[in-house]
Amino acid sequence: MAGALPTAGASRRRPGHPAAGGVSREGRCDEGWRLRPRPLLWAFVLAAARWLVRPKEKSVAGQVCLITGAGSGLGRLFALEFARRRALLVLWDINTQSNEETAGMVRHIYRDLEAADAAALQAGNGEEEILPHCNLQVFTYTCDVGKRENVYLTAERVRKEVGEVSVLVNNAGVVSGHHLLECPDELIERTMMVNCHAHFWTTKAFLPTMLEINHGHIVTVASSLGLFSTAGVEDYCASKFGVVGFHESLSHELKAAEKDGIKTTLVCPYLVDTGMFRGCRIRKEIEPFLPPLKPDYCVKQAMKAILTDQPMICTPRLMYIVTFMKSILPFEAVVCMYRFLGADKCMYPFIAQRKQATNNNEAKNGI
Repeated sequence: MAGALPTAGASRRRPGHPAAGGVSREGRCDEGWRLRPRPLLWAFVLAAARWLVRPKEKSVAGQVCLITGAGSGLGRLFALEFARRRALLVLWDINTQSNEETAGMVRHIYRDLEAADAAALQAGNGEEEILPHCNLQVFTYTCDVGKRENVYLTAERVRKEVGEVSVLVNNAGVVSGHHLLECPDELIERTMMVNCHAHFWTTKAFLPTMLEINHGHIVTVASSLGLFSTAGVEDYCASKFGVVGFHESLSHELKAAEKDGIKTTLVCPYLVDTGMFRGCRIRKEIEPFLPPLKPDYCVKQAMKAILTDQPMICTPRLMYIVTFMKSILPFEAVVCMYRFLGADKCMYPFIAQRKQATNNNEAKNGI
């Protein structure tokens, strides 16, 4: 994306307007300053209303949806959910085989949709518009999102072969599984590149067209460890904190540019049972109340947020409380809370398992 986002309302600014750098004689912004409490209160009203009345889900049928890290885990489940909603899928993953496996599952869903459409037409229930099956396609690309040049080249292929992306789901992620002083520099760099920097490259690749037409949706799959941290996974926490900051800043910039047709959703799940953090344990007395999330549940909750243009979703909702408490409590009180939950060293069993697995592989290979 060349340059900054277009500045909104430049032609309508007048001397003294805050965006024009002017202030009133009292040293404050002009009359617009006095109107700010009204939209502020309205924002609270709208937020409360969303809790009481679930907004209607928007349609993504026929829209190009690109998902990174689609070969497994949450990325695969996101692909299946978007396929069920008749989106045209573009799947990126560094693993070609697993990416093709996901594509095969998507094609199976498309065939079922085609059969259901044919049955509905034959039964004379074709009053509703039915998307032709020929528009339901899935495209796969082998792409290392941690490499900037690879992202830009693959993005150009997507534009030529598929079209412009309407929904961008930045999901790809890695974890090194080492304590800081035992973690090779190359793995730290890899974690930062895939978990954080890749979001910059994919967004720069597809945002310009979204800005031109004022339409699109950018989804950032982060983690609860991007809101509060724990010991032993410094590189992972730093990468997730970084991408949360990137997402929030981007959202503010889109609002400042009055590009309200481009939506953003930040997804921050608690520990998801995908095997990525196998062995992670909190205090055993607390585990029954805060078990690892089932991947299907996590993705379904995220899809509800995406399709209703919800800016942020934390699962489970308890994560909102933990984040709030971290913001208002003194650091030593936060440490006490972590220790009570067993969250201060929850990653240590996971790291120990990774280390043992690495040693076993080295011994097996004679390294």
